[in-house]
Amino acid sequence: MRKHFTAARLAMLFVALLPWTETVAQADEARLILTGSSTIAPLAAEIGKRFETLNPGIRIDVQSGGSSRGISDARSGIADIGMVSRAPNPGESDLKFFGVARDGVSIILHRDNAVASLTDAQITGIFKGNITDWKDVGGKAGRITVVNKAEGRSTLELFLNYFKFKNSEIKAQVVIGDNAQGIKTVAGNPGAIGYVSIGAAEFEAGQGTPIKLLPMSGVAPSVENVRNGSFPLSRPLNFVTKREPQGSARRFIDFARSKNVNELIKAEYFAPLAE
Repeated sequence: MRKHFTAARLAMLFVALLPWTETVAQADEARLILTGSSTIAPLAAEIGKRFETLNPGIRIDVQSGGSSRGISDARSGIADIGMVSRAPNPGESDLKFFGVARDGVSIILHRDNAVASLTDAQITGIFKGNITDWKDVGGKAGRITVVNKAEGRSTLELFLNYFKFKNSEIKAQVVIGDNAQGIKTVAGNPGAIGYVSIGAAEFEAGQGTPIKLLPMSGVAPSVENVRNGSFPLSRPLNFVTKREPQGSARRFIDFARSKNVNELIKAEYFAPLAE
């Protein structure tokens, strides 16, 4: 017998489907995907764990890949929240930026390198390939190994902007991705020079990794000097969304910007923004 779907029957069918529709919406709401900056990723993961504890049923999925990925994934909708360790660029006014903390970028050398400081001019000369031996900047004779960051890394952008030259001008022997790679490379090569997040470098040096952080313009590379604004090479750490965040994304961002996570931020050697 053929069935006829009257308006009343259709209404009953729609009502029957409502629980499934709500379940799908709840599933989408219950998982937040964050991608981007490898500097921010460990902090975001720690904040995510605390947020999950306070909000049972919500999962925070953190993936790194660089600030450029954070921008791209947030803009395309692949990620709910992008992680970007720099200030907004002029072409990013379509996105929403939310400051979480501040970080600095430090020049690092092997711990056994006799050089205690470098001027901006010396750093520029080294990275451009005009200075190739440590004896020319007060160290022991030995070839300098320049370690540069890959395209798309916010530390590279900040470094280039500060020293006023192009990436194509850098004469690097090694190109690395995240901070961990940079630290491992310099720690394993007494003649190497690189630049990484102060937070990551300060932590590793404290754990016995054979690296040292150099001052810039006479200012020590420390989290405190990043916080008080005296260290010249510093940057904001941001969460980024395609539009004004709602629901669990809004709650997570507000939580990450609150005093409730200040000790987590300090544990990653960053400077909190919330007083």
